[in-house]
Amino acid sequence: MAIDVNGYLTEVQRIYATGEATEHSYRAVLGKLFDSITGDVKAINEPKGVKVGRPDFVFLRNDITVGHCEAKDIGLGINPKELKDANKAQHERYIKALPNLIYTNALDFRFYKNGELASEISIADFLMGIQPKPDQFSVLANQLKDFAAEKLQTITSAEKLAEMMAGKASLIKDILGNSLKQDKDLQTELAGQYQSFRDQLIHDLTAEDFSDIYAETIAYGMFAARLHDTSLESFSRQEALTLLPKSNPFLKNLFSYVAGPTLDERILRTIDELAEIFQATNLPKLFEDFGKFTQRNDPFIHFYETFLAEYNPTKRKARGVWYTPEPVVNFIVRAVDDILKTEFGLADGLADTSKVTVDWETGQKDKKGKPIIIKKEVHRVQILDPAAGTGTFLAEVIKQIAPQSEGRGRWAMVHLR
Repeated sequence: MAIDVNGYLTEVQRIYATGEATEHSYRAVLGKLFDSITGDVKAINEPKGVKVGRPDFVFLRNDITVGHCEAKDIGLGINPKELKDANKAQHERYIKALPNLIYTNALDFRFYKNGELASEISIADFLMGIQPKPDQFSVLANQLKDFAAEKLQTITSAEKLAEMMAGKASLIKDILGNSLKQDKDLQTELAGQYQSFRDQLIHDLTAEDFSDIYAETIAYGMFAARLHDTSLESFSRQEALTLLPKSNPFLKNLFSYVAGPTLDERILRTIDELAEIFQATNLPKLFEDFGKFTQRNDPFIHFYETFLAEYNPTKRKARGVWYTPEPVVNFIVRAVDDILKTEFGLADGLADTSKVTVDWETGQKDKKGKPIIIKKEVHRVQILDPAAGTGTFLAEVIKQIAPQSEGRGRWAMVHLR
């Protein structure tokens, strides 16, 4: 199938000459050009996704995403230096999230691969009308063939995986936020989930914060599922539901919606693309050396820091998600256990279950305004980690006291806020 760039431009000129063309007037002819690239790649215009923050076109080969295109109006500059405000933010978001991307205004084409500009081609000047540049027709045709031949490469580093996960999570966040704005007065399932979060978890939760939490949870939940996957040849959001452990009912319930038939179409394609990233990742092999130098022995716990540093470094700092090497954690916990035994006379150290009576402020006041204090029995040893992060210290404490607590029944309860 030949790529007829000349015929494409002739049709663009005809549409422009009507004097009534808008940005959307050129979508059909663009779609026809894209479909002529190769027989095994289909370009789909996504009008529903565009309204909430997805690119105008997605390119599929056997239902696997191979690329995207964002189409602007003729005359609108697509060079990042010319973009302003929302268009500039959109451009930055797209090149981070989409590894094979075209930006075009119907005449100029910019091709991005893995966030870097790979090629820039102009098939016509837009000055006193549309002035064709025939010598660039074959250049564009060849570049389009190269674009369509792209395949998702095997991901071979934790840092690259985190970067690609973060890009998709950011896209999901924006799509969700825009969708909730659209659904402000509608009874959609997505709006219902947002309201449930407000009613049951965080009463003053904003739509933006909900979208952030939701996107982050989907991305990392997908990662957790892939960690449990033994069939590395395939992976999908439906498979993720079956792989998530029953010990995490929150994730299981969320993915019942994500994997189900009622998933909002506006975020469906982006979540499927996230699953495609994990399908291109052999996590067991990727994490073979993850803790070689840092002693990060549990990728589920410690990869979160790497992911959050890409997705939202500000949140990472606010949450105190900074990794403490496991040997250091082990030393600190054992040292505290030893001090409790030698300095405080508690033979069981951290595993001590004895209690002591203390004066306890109830938070209330008597008629004279004085704090009401009662006698209360509390454990002598209590564990507090005010910056729990991924819970490394709490996990190490449990590992330390578990051997001494066998046979005592329910010996540990961890409260996470």
